[in-house]
Amino acid sequence: MQKRIQCILTILCVLTLFVSCKNKQKTSGSEIIEISDAGDKINKPHQWYAFSQTGYSQVTIPQAAPSVPAKPWTEAIRISSSSASSNEDGKTQEAFMIVNRLGIMSMKGSSMELNRDTTLFAERTAGNLVFVNGTPIYSLYKSTFFNNNLQDNQHPFLVQFDPSSKISYPLVNCDNLTDNKACEVTDFIWDGRTWFCCIKSEENSKTEFSYIKWTSNIPLLNQSPAVASENITISESDADTFRSEKVPLPFTRAPDRIKKLLNGMASKVPFNLTILTAGGTSPRHYSNVSKENEEALMAYGVVSESWSGIMFQDGTLYVEGALDGRRILRGGKAVALRLPRLPYGFNYTSFIISGSTLYAAWEESDFYMTSRSGFIKVDLDATLYKSIQS
Repeated sequence: MQKRIQCILTILCVLTLFVSCKNKQKTSGSEIIEISDAGDKINKPHQWYAFSQTGYSQVTIPQAAPSVPAKPWTEAIRISSSSASSNEDGKTQEAFMIVNRLGIMSMKGSSMELNRDTTLFAERTAGNLVFVNGTPIYSLYKSTFFNNNLQDNQHPFLVQFDPSSKISYPLVNCDNLTDNKACEVTDFIWDGRTWFCCIKSEENSKTEFSYIKWTSNIPLLNQSPAVASENITISESDADTFRSEKVPLPFTRAPDRIKKLLNGMASKVPFNLTILTAGGTSPRHYSNVSKENEEALMAYGVVSESWSGIMFQDGTLYVEGALDGRRILRGGKAVALRLPRLPYGFNYTSFIISGSTLYAAWEESDFYMTSRSGFIKVDLDATLYKSIQS
């Protein structure tokens, strides 16, 4: 374990040195833009927030958040997925974060709101946020390995969130996909037309997995559990097909905008990268690991209409393009920003930008257990744009 930690720290040091040197070369001597918790506590361009059993509240730093019992990640209150609507019309993107066991956070610029849902979220694991015709869609399932408290016969799978009413509506239940009543859809992939599902069933103390793919015969947003069984076409699939959709692709096959963001880094630092498209389908995964069992950094990226960005687990963020209603950053070149350093045992996990406000998730974790969690909110006008001007 100690060797593993040392390897990760070494990679982080290499990344930090490389980023600093690379940024000096590309920005005429200016270093990476640092956001720090030190100094003026009143006029900082960022605020920390931590989740509780009932919502969230502002804290000074993540480690100052009240301690909470560690739970498996499927059961813990944490940001499990995030994305934003497409901004093809030039308006500010509305962003969303799925907060496991609580509800959905919606953000528009610097305004944010937690839409709690005690009915659907209380005993279920939520995540896998995608968009269908601009509407947020996510999935629910019960992890019976860690949680056997939910005894009702309802097994919702696919749910839409209505940004206007702030209410979630089930679209497809598990029993719309299979005759087995004791099953859960534990994972899915949506490619824009077809839904690939992994179904876990438990009967007589025996656990089995099966795989299907299906398409909706009517507009998906018109579906409901009452009619879905009659309005979807299902065909059998298999584990290999499902895994082939999940397996990381070589980083050389990543979108050109993403490869440009990390120009030069791919030959120096091993990393695994999850990329999603704002307002789009399930994310794709890419790997820049060349050696077996090589320690790699985790990174999360977003490709939007006017900007794209990548954040590493240490809080190093690369952004290119133009944020909503703002000019193009540094002539189209990547700008590097480092979020405040987190203490040992804490990591940044995902991010999204709405308007000129960044929301980045953080959590305290040990292997598959998660305890404290929350997010940092950053004013990018006061960091990226102001720093570039100066």
